[in-house]
Amino acid sequence: MALGGGIFTTQNKVLPGSYINFVSASRASANLSDRGIATMPLELDWGTDNAVFEVTPADFQKNSLAIFGYPFTHDKLKGLREVMDKVRTLYAYKLTSAGAKAANTYATAKCCGVRGNDLKVVIGANVDAPEKFDVSLYLGTTLVDAQTGVAKAADLVNNDYVIWKNSASLAETAGTALTGGTNGTVDGTAHQKYLDKIEPYTYNTMGVVTTDETTKSLYAAFVKRMREDVGAKFQCVLYNKAADYEGVINVKNRVLDEGASEASLVYWVTGAEAACAINKSLLNVKYDGAYTVGTDYKQSELEGFIRSGVFAMHNVSGETRVLSDINSFVSDTKGKSKEIFGDNQCIRVMDQIANDIAVLFNTRYLGKVPNDASGRVSLWNDIVKHHQQLEDLRAIENFSADDVQVEQGDAKNSVAVQDAVTIVCAMAKLYMTVTVS
Repeated sequence: MALGGGIFTTQNKVLPGSYINFVSASRASANLSDRGIATMPLELDWGTDNAVFEVTPADFQKNSLAIFGYPFTHDKLKGLREVMDKVRTLYAYKLTSAGAKAANTYATAKCCGVRGNDLKVVIGANVDAPEKFDVSLYLGTTLVDAQTGVAKAADLVNNDYVIWKNSASLAETAGTALTGGTNGTVDGTAHQKYLDKIEPYTYNTMGVVTTDETTKSLYAAFVKRMREDVGAKFQCVLYNKAADYEGVINVKNRVLDEGASEASLVYWVTGAEAACAINKSLLNVKYDGAYTVGTDYKQSELEGFIRSGVFAMHNVSGETRVLSDINSFVSDTKGKSKEIFGDNQCIRVMDQIANDIAVLFNTRYLGKVPNDASGRVSLWNDIVKHHQQLEDLRAIENFSADDVQVEQGDAKNSVAVQDAVTIVCAMAKLYMTVTVS
């Protein structure tokens, strides 16, 4: 008979032999989460109704006609191009979802909105089988769907634009337009529906293109509740909103383009802030969007913007650049300094730590690891290795493992962590003394 062997849980074996457990070396399971995720409520003429829908840059470039009702280059999508040029994912919501869907004898538009009125059904006899029909669907002058040899309406296959009426009687027509499509009213109810639906999602920035003070206050209150009560760490980009809060970025510059909202710079800032790496800053970054941005400010006004927590752009030798990457927080207190909490790069680092450690704990430790000395050492090790990754990226500096303390909390199932980090900020001011002899 062979000697004893296998694995062990406790040292209680009877037979002599070798009992060997193989375990992987401890390593950090909290990877640094990617940035580049934004969300925006949008006033659209076309798009998915009453739901948050995900759009990637590739989706936007290839399928903008189906998603938003217009080609990628259309002026109606100018703002979306500003944000989609920066992000890797946009969680969009159509504020105008309460409108009516366009329709005709043969089909009903898949989405509500005025763009549905530009849909047209063309029906002709099939060349090879005259008793059957060729059915084409146009959006404006663009052919978006063609089905040949169709015997009856029930045989038509629904597409990205319409739902066919199975009971319709097909007949030749040079073009029957869909009519009656309307955009829903954008009011407080529409905005609240969006906030209710977006709450479970994770993203870096939320951008709202509005000049209405009541609406801006709604979003400022939402981001504060989510950051402080729910633990969802993101920033909200608003136009001319002095919220005095690190979660709100107060964009100053007015967009001057005819027909565009003066708050349209929110698109670019939302995308740029979402995509900005934790070890980077938007300080002095060039505006590379297509809007005409007002930058006619005096030096004293620019200084006032920085003191007042205003995110502004200014003219630097004919180029429009970010003056300072700051948020609206200005109330210096003993527990929160403006130098740290008013700086968006610092907020990005703090939010990264909060989000990553929450994911680590919830996925690896919650309900799975005993709250004993070994379990707490494992959590300590993972937090330390996470912070070492941040230090490698030069997002924090002078980090020591001793800066992290993990202890049992007041309850037997709770863990208390004390953590200290020193955040690295981008160079902003040069004070140089030159001695000449």
